[in-house]
Amino acid sequence: MARTTYDELLDAGVHFGHLTRKWDPKMSQYIFMERNGIHIIDLNKTLSKVEEAAAAIKQIVKSGRKVLFVATKKQAKDIVAEYAKGVNMPFITERWLGGMLTNFATVRKSIKKMSNIDKLTKDGTYTNLSKKERLMIQRERIKLETLLGGIADLNRLPAALFLIDVKKEHIAVSEALKLNIPTFAMVDTNSDPSNIDFPIPANDDATKSISLITGIIIKAIEEGLDERKREKDDEAEKEAAQAKAKADAPEVADRAAGAEGKRARKTAVEATAAVEDETTAAADTTEE
Repeated sequence: MARTTYDELLDAGVHFGHLTRKWDPKMSQYIFMERNGIHIIDLNKTLSKVEEAAAAIKQIVKSGRKVLFVATKKQAKDIVAEYAKGVNMPFITERWLGGMLTNFATVRKSIKKMSNIDKLTKDGTYTNLSKKERLMIQRERIKLETLLGGIADLNRLPAALFLIDVKKEHIAVSEALKLNIPTFAMVDTNSDPSNIDFPIPANDDATKSISLITGIIIKAIEEGLDERKREKDDEAEKEAAQAKAKADAPEVADRAAGAEGKRARKTAVEATAAVEDETTAAADTTEE
């Protein structure tokens, strides 16, 4: 079953590109026509590319890895943050710090600093500080939360990036390329799709378009998470059944041994009785 339809893409305005004078020639394969000085995106290409991207991202999530969502443009940040939180995926929606991926160890130190500030407030140390020190720490905490709050639980490099507007997020794309991290992105007619592993030709300025495409990707992630959970549950049940069978094995063996012993004793008793009968019969014959 298709993840979306041609009509849904039309209603969301996914087909509207940029002005023809702002186009990137490398997007020509995804452009259907020009109308009133605006390029129109080929929605047939969009349909096939979004299906391809969703299938690939589903497999990544199914393997237990994380996808980092990047959208710092005004129209996209709230939409992407809400969607990413819903599936517990990391996200960057304020500003991409240079070295976010290539210098991830330093970024992790900043995240750790944020958690240390939280510990100060919980253990009572924070209340013992002067008003000025508390204010400075509070400001730093807010700044760190704004920039890094979305990746607070990201303990290692993400397995993939999903970006809105690759032209705006060119630094993130560059860092992902250096580290060979797969990239998924909405690519408009003014962008270069050649550096994106899974480009989705679409209008990256309209909120409806952003919401629709991001929603499709999120749904694929949910499917991957559900399948992973089912597989883990099935594996747990299988292990439990094997453990139970292993635990029951000695008892079954003891019952089998007991039954065998009982049969052996019965045979011995029968043999003894037969011998006694023969002895008695022989004695009777002798007396006669």
